[in-house]
Amino acid sequence: MQGPCTVDSTVFITSVIGSCLLPLSKTTAAEPILSRVTDYLRYQMVGGGVWNFFSTVHPMRRILPYDGDSLSFASNFLLERGVQIPERNNKQLLLDNRARNGLFYTWFVLHPKLHTNRTLWRLSLRGLRTPVAYFLFMIRNAGHIDLGVNASVLSYLGDIPEVAPVINEVIRVIASNEEDDCDEWYRNPFAIYYLISRAYNRGVKKLQPVVSPIIERILATASADGQLGKSIFYTALGVTTLINFGCKSKELHQAISFLIKHQGKHGEWPRWLFFYINPTIAYGWGSEELTTAFCVEAIARYKLDCSHTN
Repeated sequence: MQGPCTVDSTVFITSVIGSCLLPLSKTTAAEPILSRVTDYLRYQMVGGGVWNFFSTVHPMRRILPYDGDSLSFASNFLLERGVQIPERNNKQLLLDNRARNGLFYTWFVLHPKLHTNRTLWRLSLRGLRTPVAYFLFMIRNAGHIDLGVNASVLSYLGDIPEVAPVINEVIRVIASNEEDDCDEWYRNPFAIYYLISRAYNRGVKKLQPVVSPIIERILATASADGQLGKSIFYTALGVTTLINFGCKSKELHQAISFLIKHQGKHGEWPRWLFFYINPTIAYGWGSEELTTAFCVEAIARYKLDCSHTN
């Protein structure tokens, strides 16, 4: 992201940043931000408890369908903040938006599956208001089943019988070393590790078979200066993943020192792409604010969960 970047108005990134700051919810610095995020997500929610990736002021909102990733992140955040949402309704919406193999579709659009979910029908048919754009989107994206998105949904639904196919697929992908190419949007394996670890940390302990392999793969990328993977951004994701999995190795302590050392003079960390618009990774989303949120989460989680072991 060293070239030209454009400001974008998205709901999803807001919910991700808010989620990263939740460990600091009792601090005077973070609470005002979290309160504004809470109000913003409540305002952006539409009937049935769903969110679009884009905000209400973005012209692409009329075209882009609603998705399970945005729903899961926003729902988890608001519930953590004690906000009442149509939880029963939007969980059923997710469950009715599964493929025949039990995995969750990314988008709430028309699929070759009969159902009686009124919210899903309403979301699926809204694209007919822009039929050409909807048709083009359906050709390319309608059938997307992405592992990172499924991991986010798993974080929200928890360990219920219906998510068994997702758990099995996560275990299969990690065992087969396919995390580099298991998602159309999250093309960074550290992002996949992070999303899986969130589900594990939220109680999906049947993911235990992937814990050791992921820890080993993250630690194998550690540099002498403490960096994990390719960048500061990877390091932040890696640190939180290790903490979610209960790892307290020396590499973890070194990675925290690396993050603190590389904080910018204004409190920021450099931008890096979090996810992409297509597999060619030519275009995607990231910002100094987003990287900073992940770095703050990593350091806060370390102080809360691991500092006594250092």
